[in-house]
Amino acid sequence: MWITIIVLGIVAFIFTLLLAVAKRKIGSIPSLPDSTKVVTLTDQNFSNKIKNGVVLVDFWAAWCGPCKMMAPVLNELSEEVDGKVTIGKVNVEEQKMTSSKFKIRSIPTMILFKNGKEIHRFMGYKSKDYLLKELDRRAIY
Repeated sequence: MWITIIVLGIVAFIFTLLLAVAKRKIGSIPSLPDSTKVVTLTDQNFSNKIKNGVVLVDFWAAWCGPCKMMAPVLNELSEEVDGKVTIGKVNVEEQKMTSSKFKIRSIPTMILFKNGKEIHRFMGYKSKDYLLKELDRRAIY
């Protein structure tokens, strides 16, 4: 019985230690400024910005490590698809109405819109190549 309690205590301690290290590493990921081709979307301009053409919208937050990892990917993607696909970003902490409307429960979440209609949703970190293939697969890019 005591051995089980000791082993569980050691496992809990190790888990807590690993969690603290992971949080520290995520917090140390620098924020990268958005490309000038990435559109900042707000509750006020969202509907107008997605109503025409193809728009890939990234729902993110400043404290989210995977969201920070997506920033350079989206910057590169915006340069590559310029004129064909608009890349937009919604800060879920600042634009709560839009985030709620699209039922954003985890971040990063990216939603692909065509003429204002959602046609696909991606969750989690995605590479530029993956996103390009998905755009191509949907005959958009």
